[in-house]
Amino acid sequence: MLVSDFDYNLPEELIAQTPMEPRDECRLMVLGRQSGAIEHRIFKDIAEYLRPGDLLVANESRVLASRLLGRKVPTGGNAEVLLLRQHGPIASSQAALWEALVKPGKRLKPGAAVEFVERDSHGRELPDGEAVLRAEVREWVEGGAPGERVVELTALKGSLDEAIHAAGKLPLPPYIHGYEGESEMYQTVYSKQESSSAAPTAGLHFTDALLERLAAMGVGFATVELEIGLDTFRIPTVEIAEEHRMHSERIHISQATIDRIERTKRDGGRVIAVGTTSMRTLESAWSAEEGRLFPLDGASTSLFILPGYEFHVADGLITNFHVPKSTLMMLVSAFAGRESILNAYEQAVANRYRMLSFGDAMLII
Repeated sequence: MLVSDFDYNLPEELIAQTPMEPRDECRLMVLGRQSGAIEHRIFKDIAEYLRPGDLLVANESRVLASRLLGRKVPTGGNAEVLLLRQHGPIASSQAALWEALVKPGKRLKPGAAVEFVERDSHGRELPDGEAVLRAEVREWVEGGAPGERVVELTALKGSLDEAIHAAGKLPLPPYIHGYEGESEMYQTVYSKQESSSAAPTAGLHFTDALLERLAAMGVGFATVELEIGLDTFRIPTVEIAEEHRMHSERIHISQATIDRIERTKRDGGRVIAVGTTSMRTLESAWSAEEGRLFPLDGASTSLFILPGYEFHVADGLITNFHVPKSTLMMLVSAFAGRESILNAYEQAVANRYRMLSFGDAMLII
């Protein structure tokens, strides 16, 4: 199939530039997985579509403030380093190797160095801020994308973790411009370990109050983790969809979560994946040979889900509206049918839904 088979018209003015406040007041499109029927609701109405005994499975990964804007040493030219994943074991509390995307890629060759100063809670550089972090380019990433480098990070003040937090900004998607609101709005209320380069955005719509309401109804909540990486920012560059290759991402799913899933299924409840990353984690942990889930702790997945894929775990999916021709469009099309998804997106555009990461939500059930 062609990548263009998953294209749709996305008016730029519909790309949400700010999050909805309160989170659960965004719009919710409910799509019947089998019927293709569509309803237009508000996200907090999701309680009306869930039943006692159902189980939500969400990605609890937290976004690292991994976008570093600094100046080259000694020229003072602007440079950017986007941290992707640690490269090898941690060297010390003050230094470590990371794989990163660097800009300008042509000028940041091995040996180049960049320093970063402290920023405020909105990500703005402090006028009199001192350099707290240094990145030195070590080598190209073997098989990596253009601009991907291995860099050595060294804290110039405090620990390396403290220096990254002091100098870093949340890596908002490139289609969000100039957002200066609270960075916590790009984190889910249940996020824990900082390990991702982007938010699992389907979960952004949940509030603590809504989760408490669902729990009081008898709806369960369990977590997995997928460390969202480079592919969040990549659109396939090939024409034939099957020729696209996903970068690997680390996943974690505990035996406790698997036990809850199996108990839910056994008791007649439904498993609802909160987001495409949760869905990919569940499917990556499924053993076709054994016909069951297995716990994973830091295993890598490059699972690429296209129409024709047979799903094994989730009965429903909560998701945002995705970028045209993206692998996420392909995944939701595999779950609900390409024609049904394209029709839903056409209706979303016609009804002026807010699209993409800070936008509205869809429940496929």
